[in-house]
Amino acid sequence: MDKKARYRELFSNAAWNIDTLKAADEVTSRIGSNDFKLDIYKNQIEVVTSEQMLDAYSLIGLPTSYPHWKFGKSFSMNQEKYSKGYMGLSYEMVINSDPCISYNMETNTTCLMVLVIAHACQGHNAFFKGNYMFKDWTSADSIVDYMVFARDFVMRCEEEFGQDEVEHTLDACHALMSHGVDQYRRPDKRSFAQEKDRLKKLVEIKRENFNDLWRTIPHSSKEKEKTPSKANMLSEPENNILYFIEKNGQKLPAWKRELVRIVRKVAQYFYPQSQTKVMNEGFATFMHYHIVNQMQTEGYLDEGFMLEFYHHHSNVLYQPPYNSDHFSGINPYTLGFNIFMDIKRICTEPTQEDKEWFPYLIGKNWLDEVHFAMENFRDDSFILQYLSPKVMRDMKLFSIEDKFENDYYEVNAIHDGRGYKGVREALSRQYNRGTFVPNIQIESVEPEGDKIMKLVHTTDNEQVLEQKSAAEVLRCVKYLWGHQVQLDTVTLDGEKVRSYKY
Repeated sequence: MDKKARYRELFSNAAWNIDTLKAADEVTSRIGSNDFKLDIYKNQIEVVTSEQMLDAYSLIGLPTSYPHWKFGKSFSMNQEKYSKGYMGLSYEMVINSDPCISYNMETNTTCLMVLVIAHACQGHNAFFKGNYMFKDWTSADSIVDYMVFARDFVMRCEEEFGQDEVEHTLDACHALMSHGVDQYRRPDKRSFAQEKDRLKKLVEIKRENFNDLWRTIPHSSKEKEKTPSKANMLSEPENNILYFIEKNGQKLPAWKRELVRIVRKVAQYFYPQSQTKVMNEGFATFMHYHIVNQMQTEGYLDEGFMLEFYHHHSNVLYQPPYNSDHFSGINPYTLGFNIFMDIKRICTEPTQEDKEWFPYLIGKNWLDEVHFAMENFRDDSFILQYLSPKVMRDMKLFSIEDKFENDYYEVNAIHDGRGYKGVREALSRQYNRGTFVPNIQIESVEPEGDKIMKLVHTTDNEQVLEQKSAAEVLRCVKYLWGHQVQLDTVTLDGEKVRSYKY
């Protein structure tokens, strides 16, 4: 029996084994590299039980994360729902790391195992390595090691200073995670290298059995030198609130400063994922669809396998209509997959409408254009650049407007000649980070006296902050900063509409 016949026999058997996984990884990797030019990290495939998958859920996909009550709460809630049949578990979960780690459910059939290996180990893996957001804002080769250090550090802090004090600090940091990200300046590549060097020093110190916790933190004379003077504490508005507090919170002891840094690093790690949900899932689905079909073309898969594959693939892409009880928004898998498929169609079979909307795609190599789109955009710009009238018609997209002064919604654009641009722009805005994360910056800090921190929230579409939540978050800022905090809500014209003080 030749190799292809042996693999075909493995993939035809509904019960998989380790040889099946090795064969699937080998074939999908070869097709991904040779036929679709995928550049990936090394793969690490883990087979997990439902309990382990629930644990991965609760840790928001970060293995070896530090302990915190919210992770336990999440695990308990998900376990309760899963045991009563109110929720299912995904077939896989993938970690942006080098090697790229994918968790596959042990209850998957052979077809599902091949599908998720093509989806996660090829599609997601290539996206993590190729998309500019992940390349510039995260460091895949150090996140797992860093989380090992973070877990160890938090646990030792709990022993040294008590669980309550550590929890209060982490609670405050978690409340500000959305404001602990470098959005406008790309983290210096050297900082990642320095982080690794710093981690190595910590490990070396640990190995030398230093019992004093604070000897593991490089905070002595050098850190004191880094503390800015009162004059240069804030030379211009700062949007990374956690970073500013970490560097300038003069009442923060060194161990709390390190906790702020840990949460800030986690927030930075997740920043690209929140910006590329549609693209990431769409590209992975696009790739598993093409890789599995190529496997069938080459004779690795039989018809029974393909029937099961199309069933699972259709389930992934199912989009409930807007008036369905199951509707919970636009399925990112569906939207992303449809746009990537449409890029291929426009390049190879353009219509007159496509020639007017996308002249830069006509006659181009579809695979090169798909890679260009995958590498150089995030969700909002991707939609604005590539969402075509055909996809809008196929998905029956329309836009509704919710004005503050009205007690009704207005349909202001539908999928027709007059509404295409309006729908596309509205959908793009929906995925813009400024739509779901308030634009808040530190405007000033009084260097003397009360040392009050003044924050400015610039409203978007006349939306003000919910008062109770704003007060809670300000309490967290004050806890970390150690002094009074004031938040002013202003319009784009600079008019103050609301003010909070804590």
